[in-house]
Amino acid sequence: LSLGVMTQPELAGLQNPSLASVLEHIVGPWGALLISIGLAVSLLGALLSWALLCAEILFATARDKTMPRFLARENANQVPANALWLTNVMIQGFLLITLFSAGTYTSLIYLASSMILVPYFWSAAYAVLLVVRGEGYQGQADVRRKDLLVAGVALLYAIWLLYAGGLKYVLLSALLYAPGVILFARAKREQGQVLFTRWERLIFAAVLAGAGLAAYALYSGLLSL
Repeated sequence: LSLGVMTQPELAGLQNPSLASVLEHIVGPWGALLISIGLAVSLLGALLSWALLCAEILFATARDKTMPRFLARENANQVPANALWLTNVMIQGFLLITLFSAGTYTSLIYLASSMILVPYFWSAAYAVLLVVRGEGYQGQADVRRKDLLVAGVALLYAIWLLYAGGLKYVLLSALLYAPGVILFARAKREQGQVLFTRWERLIFAAVLAGAGLAAYALYSGLLSL
């Protein structure tokens, strides 16, 4: 439809939001204003929802006692203020980093995508573990075989996604995952539990090794954002 209003070279030269310029070409300046207002409302709504989602993750895990108790505290309006403060300070910090380079913004998007793939991997791996152990499958051999197939495919797919996303970003994500052990350790101490089980110790050692390797690679110039 846009090609029926403007030529291809004209469309190629439009700035974002391009639809504003197209509508302005049809109805005048108010068309561009309408699209710009709509875009602003959409972006503000997306920003609000993502900020709340980030805080909700910390709040929910704190109530589940996986994160420290202070992240589950609510203010007088029943809002998890500490979780909101922590997540939004981190968000603002990363936004400030992107001011130095436009390329850094794109790299952070790739890094965030790679980091979210790691929980997908562990979820699929845990599903395989549950099926192999047979937990909750008493007398349900057919269901167990089906779930094993689904979980196995999910695990292989998660491994492929991590590889396809780039090992560089998997390595860099370790730099952000490693400091999370501070919150994890505090939560364990609050519950009076052992800091690491045997498997958790191995996983943390791998994350720590990856973070050290990524830090050295960044320092030496082998890796960059």
